[in-house]
Amino acid sequence: MRVLIVDDHPLFREGLKAALESAEGIVVVAEAERVGDVPEAVARSRPNVVVMDLSLPDGSGLEATRRLSADQPAPPVLMLTMADDDGSLLAALQAGARGYLVKGAGREEVLHAVRTVAAGGAVFGADVAERITTLLAGARVRDAGQLFPALTAREAEVLDLVARGLDNRRIARELVVAEKTVRNHVTHIFEKLHVATRAEAVARARDMGLGDG
Repeated sequence: MRVLIVDDHPLFREGLKAALESAEGIVVVAEAERVGDVPEAVARSRPNVVVMDLSLPDGSGLEATRRLSADQPAPPVLMLTMADDDGSLLAALQAGARGYLVKGAGREEVLHAVRTVAAGGAVFGADVAERITTLLAGARVRDAGQLFPALTAREAEVLDLVARGLDNRRIARELVVAEKTVRNHVTHIFEKLHVATRAEAVARARDMGLGDG
């Protein structure tokens, strides 16, 4: 089984590679640190599965996953990330990830997940699996505070306005606050959603149904 690791932390990649290659039949054929490096790494190494972090220096692992999913045939993606909020989980599913584990998962859990995803199955950590049915069932949740519980109520309000296409100046007028305050909110939103650009934040929000009301 051929694995590509996409993560910007060398020590974590080293530890994950050692854990994976300690199991019979698994070899790490390539590593990448950035979203932009993923297509070439996949084309060059032809992995059976991609283990992907959510937060990368030049963007989100979600964007890299979407790009891979658009190419067929494409290797399945297992998200292995620090983010355990419902918004990140749902966004990963919508991007095409076949698995989602939170960093800190044990060696056997990671090995099981890699094997399952490589074989065409789907797998999720025990701490997130029970939330999936609720997230995917019924009507689309439209409340930013529910989708992104890490955000404060005001940050959720700002995110919705960002998703509607308003710039910081217009948002400041809408909320009757200083433009600097809006910039601070936007910075915090980026950090909490693990995105690097306004376009990514808009994409995440619109994926959830925000910004079109």
